[in-house]
Amino acid sequence: QRQMCIRDRCFPMNILAIESSCDETAVAVVEDGRRVLSDAIASQADLHALYGGVVPELASRKHVEVIAALTEKALADAGCTRQDIDAVAVTYTPGLIGPLLVGVNFAKAFAYAHRKPLVPVNHIMGHIAANYLVYPDLKPPFLGLVVSGSHTSLLEVSSFTEYKAL
Repeated sequence: QRQMCIRDRCFPMNILAIESSCDETAVAVVEDGRRVLSDAIASQADLHALYGGVVPELASRKHVEVIAALTEKALADAGCTRQDIDAVAVTYTPGLIGPLLVGVNFAKAFAYAHRKPLVPVNHIMGHIAANYLVYPDLKPPFLGLVVSGSHTSLLEVSSFTEYKAL
């Protein structure tokens, strides 16, 4: 468990997590990488159903419309202020380039404005890491199967940061 310690006193780390790789905008506050304090999601399923699939330009525009309000909601639901955030994590690849750019640029601006570190997250590795939220005692090594659109992968997870596609 990673914590920030000052003068022998440890505090939980709060990470603002942003995901916008396709047609849903999601913002969460996660404590110590294992406990979700809040999550806010805006789905675009109804919008894209009209077209029979995701329209990247429409998805990007919708992300722009909702990302700031979702961030405020996630912070409020977690009982956190912007100052309580220790780092900002954001999906940077793979995904639709327009939606990814919205999330990455919002995260960069938030991190810069509040002098917080920015942590890029690979979307597929994020799917694997989500298991740590559901199974807090889970530790590598293990095999992980990700079934997500065109990103289906079988991975050998040898450590928290090392993955190998099989």
